[in-house]
Amino acid sequence: MRKIFIYGDRGLLRNYADALEFCGARAIFAQNTEYAHDCSGLLLPGGGDIDPALYGQENTGESYNIDRERDEKELELIRAFSVTHRPILGICKGIQILNVAFGGDLIQHLDTSKAHRWDGQTGDQIHEITAHPGSFLSALYGERFFVNSAHHQGVGKIAAGLTLSAEAGDGVVEALEAPEKQIYTVQWHPERMSYHKSRTDTVDGRYLFEFFLNLCG
Repeated sequence: MRKIFIYGDRGLLRNYADALEFCGARAIFAQNTEYAHDCSGLLLPGGGDIDPALYGQENTGESYNIDRERDEKELELIRAFSVTHRPILGICKGIQILNVAFGGDLIQHLDTSKAHRWDGQTGDQIHEITAHPGSFLSALYGERFFVNSAHHQGVGKIAAGLTLSAEAGDGVVEALEAPEKQIYTVQWHPERMSYHKSRTDTVDGRYLFEFFLNLCG
């Protein structure tokens, strides 16, 4: 059975465990990165904002819920999995930490954040995105499709070695990829669009997890 490592606590990240395990994988949760050594893939989940110091900026007051220890541990994991060419899937914060890991930066607060951020009354936002021709997403979902959204920050300068795969109508980066490194990232939350959490107003997130797990062997 394919083992996928996720830094963090299973109880707080249950949706990711469900999505992976419905696909037949075993999700390994730990804050000790040694447990990642024999895992065939790395999933970087959503979470709070990344410490702006890690991408050369001062905190403008719009970066919060920062967990510097998690940031540093995930950067360590990205290096370890990249060196051994094991697949990596980044989700929400995951796309952002991957971009930072390879030298990119972030926009600390999107001008159009209202269209993207989670709402206390309605939950996730829903919006359309456009996948670039030849990207992994165009193969999975076609050129245009709807996804959920729950973030207020976004990718700024795209890191060297990462390619833009999809964007929202307002230009916000929605996906990046580096096929030669087996790295694939999305800004939305497919774990909240899969199996018992599938939605009628978005595409099925299950296909993204199946794509990732196929890479993991």
